[in-house]
Amino acid sequence: MNLSMKRPIIGLLAAIAITTAMDANGLSVFSALPLLLLTGVFWYWERLSAKEIGLVWGRSRGHGLAVLYPLLVLGTITLIVFLLGAVDLSGADWNKAGLNMALMSSVGVIMVLLTEEGFFRGWLWASLKRAGLNDRQVLVRTSIAFSLWHISAVSLETGFDLPAPQIPVYLVNAVVIGAIWGMLRLISGSVLVTSVSHAVWNGLDYPLFGFGSKIGTLGITETAIYGPEVGVLGLIVNVVFAAALWRWVNQHPIETVGSKQR
Repeated sequence: MNLSMKRPIIGLLAAIAITTAMDANGLSVFSALPLLLLTGVFWYWERLSAKEIGLVWGRSRGHGLAVLYPLLVLGTITLIVFLLGAVDLSGADWNKAGLNMALMSSVGVIMVLLTEEGFFRGWLWASLKRAGLNDRQVLVRTSIAFSLWHISAVSLETGFDLPAPQIPVYLVNAVVIGAIWGMLRLISGSVLVTSVSHAVWNGLDYPLFGFGSKIGTLGITETAIYGPEVGVLGLIVNVVFAAALWRWVNQHPIETVGSKQR
């Protein structure tokens, strides 16, 4: 194995090890921050350009899809749970929820750009491309890596931890969601686009549906069924969206949609 292929493996293993150690020692609030340092170190080591990392504006189409994805998927799930009567709004605080959604969807863009998106769809993506992998291979590997990095967050006592039966669903869903953001990276050529989508997803999902043992504003308690990330319904809707987006990508040559920048 040559050095160019070893670098992404070393970087990923370092990210998982550091984050797991922090999650295991009560530092889960800060456990994503080392991704910023690792991105900087490996970016410098490989002398990657800003374009390779994805630090470009990207095509407008990509930004539209970035917002459409969380709005469409989370909107569909919300509509279904309302129709099934699975919500409980008796304790809803919409002022607090609205503020959280606004902050997480806006400030969150910078946070995920500097951490998860900058590392997985930024440096790791570029590093695997530099190692000679094609777009589809990079998409699969970064999506799986994204899921593996989240294992400690949901399996240890972090505040985001889940009941054991929900963990496999969450991890599979993380691969699917990671693949959706990876396809947005292909379509736009930009990690800024994926950061917008990631932030809007977090900003709507967590205040409305909750996380870990915390119940969201919608008052949904059966998250194993209805949760966008931890529930079967969320997995199904995400898979449908991913399949539709994958079909679109295949109908538009990747070399074309990912290379033309404004």
